[in-house]
Amino acid sequence: MSAQTIKIGLVSISDRASKGVYQDLGLPHLQDWLTKTLISPWQAETRLIPDEQSEIEWTLKQLVDEAQCSLILTTGGTGPAIRDVTPEATLAVADREMPGFGEQMRQISLNFVPTAILSRQIAVIRKQCLIINLPGQPKAIAQTLEGLKDASGKQTTHGIFAAVPYCLDLIGGPYIETHPEFVQAFRPKSATNK
Repeated sequence: MSAQTIKIGLVSISDRASKGVYQDLGLPHLQDWLTKTLISPWQAETRLIPDEQSEIEWTLKQLVDEAQCSLILTTGGTGPAIRDVTPEATLAVADREMPGFGEQMRQISLNFVPTAILSRQIAVIRKQCLIINLPGQPKAIAQTLEGLKDASGKQTTHGIFAAVPYCLDLIGGPYIETHPEFVQAFRPKSATNK
């Protein structure tokens, strides 16, 4: 692995999928999406775990502190159900909260379902890693990451991933680039050539 390769933690949180009751769709969807979107070389650290707060916390700490991930994307466990504890676990390991990510994810999802207001997705920083709790459904994951486009392909609502590369720059993470046809990453002109 070269020094330029970004390590990305992908965590699917589901009681039933982690027990093999049904096949997890979150991890393969995230891997496929990142493969088509990122220009920069990257390596996935994948985990499939149950909705247990202590296990989620341990997994996030391990991915940041030991595996040295610069970005972690979780899927699942962000609703209001009793077993949905992903946001609590994420906040418990955070140094700082980044509320704009959750606000934008809910705003995007409200274009499709009124129950998006029940979603509790958040994002935080731990050390030099950005951790983002994504929705559980693959279609909603893509919508929140990419944003919305009109029939002609013009971006009408920015997805959250447009802000991820510059956020990583600001916290001392690796410089990553995206394919603009999927995500047009935003950086101020002064930060575009590192």
